[in-house]
Amino acid sequence: MASLEQHVNPYSRPSELKITDMRVVTLTRAPMRCQILRLDTTQGLSGYGEIRDGASKTYALLLKSRLLGENPCDVDRLFRKIKQFGHHARQAGGVCAVEMALMDLAGKAYGVPCYQLAGGKFRDKVLCYCDTDSVQDGREMGQRLKERMDRGFRFLKMDIGIGLLRGVKDALIAPPGALDTWTVMHPFTGIQLTEKGIAHLCEYAAQVRQVIGYEVPLALDHFGHIGLESCIRLGRALDQFAFAWYEDMLPWQFTDQYVQLSRSVATPVCTGEDIYLKEGFMELLRSRGVSVIHPDIASSGGILETKRIGDLAQEHGVAMAMHMAMSPVAAMASVHCAAATENFLVLENHSVDVPWWNQLVTGLPDPIIQDGYIQVPDKPGLGFDGLNEELIRQHLDPAEPGYFEATDAWDGERAHERLWS
Repeated sequence: MASLEQHVNPYSRPSELKITDMRVVTLTRAPMRCQILRLDTTQGLSGYGEIRDGASKTYALLLKSRLLGENPCDVDRLFRKIKQFGHHARQAGGVCAVEMALMDLAGKAYGVPCYQLAGGKFRDKVLCYCDTDSVQDGREMGQRLKERMDRGFRFLKMDIGIGLLRGVKDALIAPPGALDTWTVMHPFTGIQLTEKGIAHLCEYAAQVRQVIGYEVPLALDHFGHIGLESCIRLGRALDQFAFAWYEDMLPWQFTDQYVQLSRSVATPVCTGEDIYLKEGFMELLRSRGVSVIHPDIASSGGILETKRIGDLAQEHGVAMAMHMAMSPVAAMASVHCAAATENFLVLENHSVDVPWWNQLVTGLPDPIIQDGYIQVPDKPGLGFDGLNEELIRQHLDPAEPGYFEATDAWDGERAHERLWS
């Protein structure tokens, strides 16, 4: 005990630490709209998490009264207390942000990095893949990806789908209005690819491969809201190009359809960025409906729950990549989880073209990604020193211009929330 306490912040004895406040700051674009959460404590330590892009900060603030006065080092106990307030996709944003901040605080209180709290690390650096927005011309898209390779990235992703077929005569069959909405789930749109449409997308893929070759893995995403049968036909046609995976071809909820898809194509099938908790992945893994899972730490449950999800996938022979399109706060939480998960494959980054993204936090290398990797930090907690307040103030959301404004209105909410009698 004496040797352990040599590494503990003497101003923050872990057993006495208490949460005193929760606040949120909103950035307009980094490159997505970012909402960074801060938990403050009795002894001067603050921990940071991030609410997933597209989620309301209300999902986090409603948890404040459930956390005030609690010891943030009791990460698992507090997660079990609040996880009932999360749900799939963006509705998990508050719970996950809080879990990241709790892990950050616990690491700072004990003087250890978050990966150590998750059981230790399997790697010293985390491979990143670079997502790149599509353009209509395949050769130009290839050049954009080649530029990523020249910057050191050794894993890539691009979009290929019905968005590239707008204006191509006889490429799509669709009921009136079906191509103008993204609110209808894939099996219900009635959109179908024609042979001409599939041939057009194959030519696009061939043009990309002619530029970048086959040296670097290239994953595919954003196929559009097409049904299972069109997914299978398109997937089979694209198999020849040996892509790293087909991502989110179908809504993740349709396990049976994922099984059919996986058995029908020769390319790995991937999904998971909208799934909450380990239980949400269970059927996909048991049925072998996917070859790669793709949780987002800001949707799946935070660092420890995503580590559990990765372990579950490993038991079923499935690799874990990680979705991430937010600020360095969520990126570093993802890095610690990736470091602690043996079957981790690669971590997304969608901010390569935002030069100031790297400066949003202090105490990390600049750029954070170097030669396609993020070094796993050994500093306590998430591993950065703090936020760059001056830079963040320059990018505040005009609709919410304050910097960690007071949230006193959320302090006193109470309810009977026990789930059993």
